[in-house]
Amino acid sequence: MQTKYAKVKQYIKSKVLDGTYEPHHKIHSESELMKQFNVSRHTVRLAIGELVSEGWLYREQGAGTFCADRSRHSSNSSASNKNIAIVTTYISDYIFPSIIRGAEAYLSEKGYQVTLFNTNNDHEKEREYLEKIISNGFEGVIIEPTKSAYSNPNINYYLNLERLGIPYLMINAYYEALEPLRVTVDDERGAYLQTEHHIQHGHRNILGFFKTDDMQGTLRMKGYLKAHREYKVPINPNNIITYQTEEKDKKPLEELDRILKNTETAPTAIVSYNDELAINLINVLRSHNLKVPRDMSIVGFDNSFLTELSEVKLTSIEHPKAELGRQAALLITELIEKPYQQRDMQKEIESIVFPTELIIRNSTRSIADPAKSS
Repeated sequence: MQTKYAKVKQYIKSKVLDGTYEPHHKIHSESELMKQFNVSRHTVRLAIGELVSEGWLYREQGAGTFCADRSRHSSNSSASNKNIAIVTTYISDYIFPSIIRGAEAYLSEKGYQVTLFNTNNDHEKEREYLEKIISNGFEGVIIEPTKSAYSNPNINYYLNLERLGIPYLMINAYYEALEPLRVTVDDERGAYLQTEHHIQHGHRNILGFFKTDDMQGTLRMKGYLKAHREYKVPINPNNIITYQTEEKDKKPLEELDRILKNTETAPTAIVSYNDELAINLINVLRSHNLKVPRDMSIVGFDNSFLTELSEVKLTSIEHPKAELGRQAALLITELIEKPYQQRDMQKEIESIVFPTELIIRNSTRSIADPAKSS
């Protein structure tokens, strides 16, 4: 548990790091901080004293306490470290190791050190790591945004990165308010292809599972809806199952279980947010003595290693993974080595959107075909 003085110190430091306190601007008075945190003057002075000693603040006799200019310190630090931060929602799970390997391989060739951060898709963790990145003078940042479908409470930190001249770009998704450089996959088109594949094979009662606190999920749901509309297939609202990150291991599985118990409206196909969920959904189907693709067709997303692990090889949408990481690394080094003011405006660095394609295996079939035993 934080001591009172540590809370005051962290608050002031956070205000410096998110740009609320700009260099040479006066911070809140001791009296204001005492009132805000309900602490003694001694506690406030202890917190401020440490921040002065550490170079975050400075005092002027008779004038007050001011925010120090750390931009020069950060620049010197980054030049010596040549360090780039990679921040992802996950590090060791699913497709993320491949993305990270792609980025690390390229950055290593260019002589950069890489520091990895894992937010677990949590805004508080994202804030913590952004503070570390700004404090330690990284040269650049590759970041996968946290819960990108929502308004982000850490926007000020990104604006401060811009003010400090620390380039950053986003992968897989992005915060629309910032309009950042990004490297993404065409999620909407991918989900369109998932759904179209089912429709072209005669399916009309198609379940869609989408994680909607991330931009990827909202775009994939849009693609699912678009395919239904373009093929003039009526959309059953009950067929759309949405969930949040914290619910991913429970809610979609419970919802499928519930739907399968209602035999009057039994679906024949599933569009899954990703391969990881698809494998878990197949396990639910198995518990109901249903087989893929005989009783249910299913399409995943990401074309991950999981597509080959199941007894049923999963049809899935391709994700570039390592190449996405490599392109992100290439772009961040361009941003570092050619600051905005020095770039040729005719050769402006642009965002990358990877096209999608459907990789067909044996987890789907036409409902007009004879039932398969697989």
